[in-house]
Amino acid sequence: MKGQVKTVRDYIRTIPDFPHEGILFRDVTTLLADPRGLRLAVDQLLHPYAGQPIDKVVGLEARGFILGGAIAHQLGKGFVPIRKKGKLPGATIGESYTLEYGEASVEIHNDAIQPGEKILLVDDLLATGGTAEAGIKLIERLGGEIMGCAFIIDLPELGGKQRLTDMGMDIHILCEFEGL
Repeated sequence: MKGQVKTVRDYIRTIPDFPHEGILFRDVTTLLADPRGLRLAVDQLLHPYAGQPIDKVVGLEARGFILGGAIAHQLGKGFVPIRKKGKLPGATIGESYTLEYGEASVEIHNDAIQPGEKILLVDDLLATGGTAEAGIKLIERLGGEIMGCAFIIDLPELGGKQRLTDMGMDIHILCEFEGL
Protein backbone atom coordinates (compact mmCIF):
# COMPACT_ATOMS: atom_id res chain seq x y z
CA MET A 1 0.00 0.00 0.00
CA LYS A 2 2.95 2.31 -0.34
CA GLY A 3 1.83 5.70 -1.58
CA GLN A 4 -1.83 5.02 -0.79
CA VAL A 5 -3.64 6.59 2.12
CA LYS A 6 -4.86 3.90 4.50
CA THR A 7 -8.38 3.97 5.85
CA VAL A 8 -9.53 2.58 9.19
CA ARG A 9 -10.86 -0.46 7.37
CA ASP A 10 -7.38 -1.20 5.99
CA TYR A 11 -6.05 -1.74 9.54
CA ILE A 12 -8.73 -4.31 10.49
CA ARG A 13 -7.98 -7.95 9.85
CA THR A 14 -10.53 -10.66 9.21
CA ILE A 15 -10.11 -14.02 10.91
CA PRO A 16 -12.21 -16.79 9.33
CA ASP A 17 -14.05 -19.36 11.44
CA PHE A 18 -13.65 -17.54 14.77
CA PRO A 19 -15.19 -18.06 17.26
CA HIS A 20 -17.23 -20.60 15.26
CA GLU A 21 -17.06 -22.09 11.79
CA GLY A 22 -18.63 -19.80 9.22
CA ILE A 23 -17.98 -16.58 11.18
CA LEU A 24 -15.69 -13.90 9.78
CA PHE A 25 -14.31 -12.20 12.90
CA ARG A 26 -13.42 -8.53 12.39
CA ASP A 27 -10.37 -8.03 14.57
CA VAL A 28 -9.65 -4.44 15.61
CA THR A 29 -6.57 -5.34 17.65
CA THR A 30 -4.44 -4.74 14.55
CA LEU A 31 -5.98 -1.27 14.26
CA LEU A 32 -5.38 -0.53 17.95
CA ALA A 33 -1.78 -1.78 17.80
CA ASP A 34 -0.80 0.58 14.99
CA PRO A 35 -0.18 4.16 16.17
CA ARG A 36 -1.45 5.67 12.90
CA GLY A 37 -4.47 3.37 12.85
CA LEU A 38 -5.40 4.12 16.45
CA ARG A 39 -5.03 7.88 15.93
CA LEU A 40 -7.09 7.71 12.74
CA ALA A 41 -9.89 5.76 14.43
CA VAL A 42 -10.03 7.99 17.51
CA ASP A 43 -9.94 11.18 15.44
CA GLN A 44 -12.67 9.95 13.09
CA LEU A 45 -14.88 8.65 15.91
CA LEU A 46 -14.82 11.93 17.80
CA HIS A 47 -14.87 14.28 14.78
CA PRO A 48 -18.69 14.68 14.53
CA TYR A 49 -18.86 15.41 18.26
CA ALA A 50 -16.01 17.90 18.58
CA GLY A 51 -17.50 21.14 19.85
CA GLN A 52 -20.71 19.40 20.93
CA PRO A 53 -21.82 19.78 24.56
CA ILE A 54 -20.63 16.35 25.73
CA ASP A 55 -20.06 15.80 29.45
CA LYS A 56 -18.88 12.18 29.47
CA VAL A 57 -17.89 9.38 27.14
CA VAL A 58 -19.30 5.93 27.95
CA GLY A 59 -17.53 2.82 26.62
CA LEU A 60 -19.00 -0.66 26.31
CA GLU A 61 -16.88 -3.58 27.49
CA ALA A 62 -14.23 -4.25 26.44
CA ARG A 63 -12.81 -2.55 23.35
CA GLY A 64 -15.13 0.38 23.96
CA PHE A 65 -13.00 1.10 27.03
CA ILE A 66 -9.89 1.59 24.90
CA LEU A 67 -11.61 3.79 22.34
CA GLY A 68 -13.81 5.61 24.83
CA GLY A 69 -10.89 6.44 27.10
CA ALA A 70 -8.89 7.86 24.20
CA ILE A 71 -11.87 9.88 22.95
CA ALA A 72 -12.64 11.19 26.44
CA HIS A 73 -9.01 12.27 26.76
CA GLN A 74 -9.09 14.07 23.42
CA LEU A 75 -12.35 15.83 24.32
CA GLY A 76 -11.14 16.68 27.84
CA LYS A 77 -14.10 14.80 29.34
CA GLY A 78 -14.62 12.00 31.85
CA PHE A 79 -14.96 8.33 30.93
CA VAL A 80 -17.52 5.84 32.28
CA PRO A 81 -17.36 2.07 31.68
CA ILE A 82 -20.37 -0.18 31.15
CA ARG A 83 -19.23 -3.64 32.21
CA LYS A 84 -20.43 -7.20 32.28
CA LYS A 85 -22.49 -8.06 35.35
CA GLY A 86 -20.50 -8.43 38.56
CA LYS A 87 -17.35 -6.60 37.41
CA LEU A 88 -17.93 -3.15 38.97
CA PRO A 89 -17.12 -2.74 42.67
CA GLY A 90 -19.68 -0.11 43.72
CA ALA A 91 -23.48 0.07 43.71
CA THR A 92 -24.77 -0.54 40.18
CA ILE A 93 -27.86 -0.75 38.04
CA GLY A 94 -28.09 -3.42 35.36
CA GLU A 95 -29.80 -4.22 32.09
CA SER A 96 -30.25 -7.64 30.52
CA TYR A 97 -30.36 -8.34 26.81
CA THR A 98 -30.69 -11.39 24.61
CA LEU A 99 -27.88 -13.04 22.75
CA GLU A 100 -28.06 -15.54 19.93
CA TYR A 101 -28.03 -18.33 22.53
CA GLY A 102 -29.13 -16.99 25.90
CA GLU A 103 -29.01 -13.76 27.83
CA ALA A 104 -26.38 -11.40 29.20
CA SER A 105 -26.36 -8.40 31.51
CA VAL A 106 -24.34 -5.20 31.69
CA GLU A 107 -24.02 -2.75 34.56
CA ILE A 108 -23.02 0.82 35.31
CA HIS A 109 -22.28 2.47 38.65
CA ASN A 110 -25.47 4.10 39.85
CA ASP A 111 -23.69 7.43 40.39
CA ALA A 112 -21.61 7.47 37.17
CA ILE A 113 -23.96 9.79 35.27
CA GLN A 114 -25.91 12.70 36.66
CA PRO A 115 -29.33 13.71 35.32
CA GLY A 116 -29.00 15.95 32.28
CA GLU A 117 -25.42 15.02 31.45
CA LYS A 118 -24.74 14.72 27.73
CA ILE A 119 -23.22 11.37 26.77
CA LEU A 120 -21.33 9.91 23.82
CA LEU A 121 -21.57 6.09 23.71
CA VAL A 122 -18.60 4.28 22.09
CA ASP A 123 -17.78 0.72 21.06
CA ASP A 124 -15.76 -1.02 18.38
CA LEU A 125 -18.49 -3.08 16.70
CA LEU A 126 -22.20 -2.77 16.05
CA ALA A 127 -23.75 -6.15 15.24
CA THR A 128 -27.31 -6.83 16.46
CA GLY A 129 -27.26 -3.75 18.70
CA GLY A 130 -28.25 -5.65 21.85
CA THR A 131 -25.32 -4.53 23.99
CA ALA A 132 -25.58 -0.95 22.76
CA GLU A 133 -29.32 -0.88 23.42
CA ALA A 134 -28.75 -2.15 26.97
CA GLY A 135 -26.11 0.57 27.47
CA ILE A 136 -28.47 3.24 26.14
CA LYS A 137 -31.19 2.10 28.54
CA LEU A 138 -28.77 2.28 31.49
CA ILE A 139 -27.63 5.78 30.57
CA GLU A 140 -31.21 6.96 30.14
CA ARG A 141 -32.28 5.39 33.46
CA LEU A 142 -29.63 7.53 35.16
CA GLY A 143 -30.97 10.62 33.39
CA GLY A 144 -28.23 10.98 30.81
CA GLU A 145 -28.97 12.38 27.36
CA ILE A 146 -27.26 10.48 24.57
CA MET A 147 -25.75 12.83 22.00
CA GLY A 148 -24.54 10.03 19.76
CA CYS A 149 -23.31 6.46 19.40
CA ALA A 150 -19.97 5.93 17.66
CA PHE A 151 -18.63 2.62 16.35
CA ILE A 152 -15.67 1.61 14.21
CA ILE A 153 -17.47 -1.26 12.44
CA ASP A 154 -21.07 -1.98 11.46
CA LEU A 155 -22.26 -5.41 10.34
CA PRO A 156 -25.35 -4.18 8.46
CA GLU A 157 -26.82 -7.64 7.85
CA LEU A 158 -27.36 -8.02 11.61
CA GLY A 159 -29.54 -4.90 11.87
CA GLY A 160 -27.96 -3.11 14.82
CA LYS A 161 -27.79 0.27 13.14
CA GLN A 162 -31.49 0.18 12.28
CA ARG A 163 -32.31 -0.98 15.82
CA LEU A 164 -30.54 2.03 17.34
CA THR A 165 -31.88 4.43 14.71
CA ASP A 166 -35.38 3.23 15.57
CA MET A 167 -34.61 4.24 19.17
CA GLY A 168 -33.88 7.78 17.94
CA MET A 169 -30.10 7.51 18.27
CA ASP A 170 -27.62 9.45 16.16
CA ILE A 171 -25.20 6.79 14.84
CA HIS A 172 -21.67 7.39 13.55
CA ILE A 173 -19.85 4.44 11.94
CA LEU A 174 -16.41 4.41 10.31
CA CYS A 175 -16.76 1.33 8.10
CA GLU A 176 -18.98 -1.62 7.24
CA PHE A 177 -18.28 -5.26 6.57
CA GLU A 178 -20.70 -7.52 4.77
CA GLY A 179 -21.24 -11.05 6.04
CA LEU A 180 -21.19 -12.43 9.52
